[in-house]
Amino acid sequence: MSKDSSSGNLGWPSVWALAAGGMVGGGIYTALGVVVSVSGQWAWLSFIISGIIAASSAYCYVVLANKFEESGGAFTYLREVDKEGIAGSLSWLLLLGYVLTMAVYAFAFGHYLSYSFNGGPLITRLCAIGIMAGLIGLNLAGVTKTKKVEIAIVTLNLVALIGLAVLGFMHWDKLQLISGLEPRPIWSAPIGAASIFMAYEGFQLLTYEYDEIKKPKKILKPTIMFAVGFVILIYAAVAIGAVMLAGGLAIIAQKQVSLSMAAREAIGTPGLIIMTVAAVFATAAAINSTLFSSSNLSKRVADDKELLGIFQKTRNNVPYAAVILLGVLSTILAVIGKLSSLVEAASLIFLITFGTVNIIALNYVQKKWKWFAWLGIIMTGIVLIVLIARLVTVAPVQLGILIFLALLIIIGRPAMVKSFSKNDSDDQSEKKSEDEN
Repeated sequence: MSKDSSSGNLGWPSVWALAAGGMVGGGIYTALGVVVSVSGQWAWLSFIISGIIAASSAYCYVVLANKFEESGGAFTYLREVDKEGIAGSLSWLLLLGYVLTMAVYAFAFGHYLSYSFNGGPLITRLCAIGIMAGLIGLNLAGVTKTKKVEIAIVTLNLVALIGLAVLGFMHWDKLQLISGLEPRPIWSAPIGAASIFMAYEGFQLLTYEYDEIKKPKKILKPTIMFAVGFVILIYAAVAIGAVMLAGGLAIIAQKQVSLSMAAREAIGTPGLIIMTVAAVFATAAAINSTLFSSSNLSKRVADDKELLGIFQKTRNNVPYAAVILLGVLSTILAVIGKLSSLVEAASLIFLITFGTVNIIALNYVQKKWKWFAWLGIIMTGIVLIVLIARLVTVAPVQLGILIFLALLIIIGRPAMVKSFSKNDSDDQSEKKSEDEN
């Protein structure tokens, strides 16, 4: 039976809000200062470049989701095309990407909240730890995603960002784009795009909820594509508007809280309060959505014998081992990591994932739209090379760690999977023997 005849409860307004919210929920709050530090006055163009890649990838994700009519994202699509080995390796890499992403969101939450009452580094870390602990607890209790609450947060978030962009354009002064900075060449834009690609990753979380979407074959493609296009415009507008208000140098100096600072420059304390409220709600919701989706992805991967069996175990229908492990790792990285390094490392992983999905989709995309998938593949390849070259220069240690983990996943995963399967078989044999006795 086609999924279009299913009784999913997510109509197009919910799908649009969740897709847009998944991207904006943490992206712009963490990425603006990073991209301005790299691209200067071309930050807005960086968001457009990475947005084009995201749009191509979103199209390919939707094509595959509607083709296989199944939740699960990239992991499911690879298994459906008989690439189980790649699916397993990519799923592990993707889970690492989600850990880095949640760390970025917790990092941002802690800094925005602490900045609002002039808290120091200790308060910032405690805020990050607190939000992660609270959301881990809610997930373990089975209190996870409430669609109406998420849509309300998305609405608040978008209103605040649009308002900030409008105020920035009302104070138009192109010199602000390079205030205190050395002007950057236009080729710095793709470097910036590579650095902040994770700002667009959130739309694909919706593919994990394919079964909950009402008439997905009819509404999923236009709704998600419209959401991605809208978010590209929002990002570009905010990248210009916020810098108009605060100046490029100030945005870089306070990149952890750049939007709150810009809002305070615009309308004083009320602006600070509004943007801080929007930031903490948006980042908290993004953490919650990512933790929920990534823990369920862990269970699905474990069900296919690609992770330890403990990840299959649930309590209150929650894969508690995955929630705890992913949440704790994210908390540690949020406390000890640097914003730029976390954002760039997560961007690297999602570029690899989205490029892989685009390649899979080539066999299923309509002929007249193959150019769009190829555009995403080519741009992903270029931006991926640029990002690796940048990490070699500015963060070689972090890149080395990522490469080590990737090699461990690709080379060591098959042996670990075999060990998982053997242990599970031994456990089942022992249980059967005990039952017979």
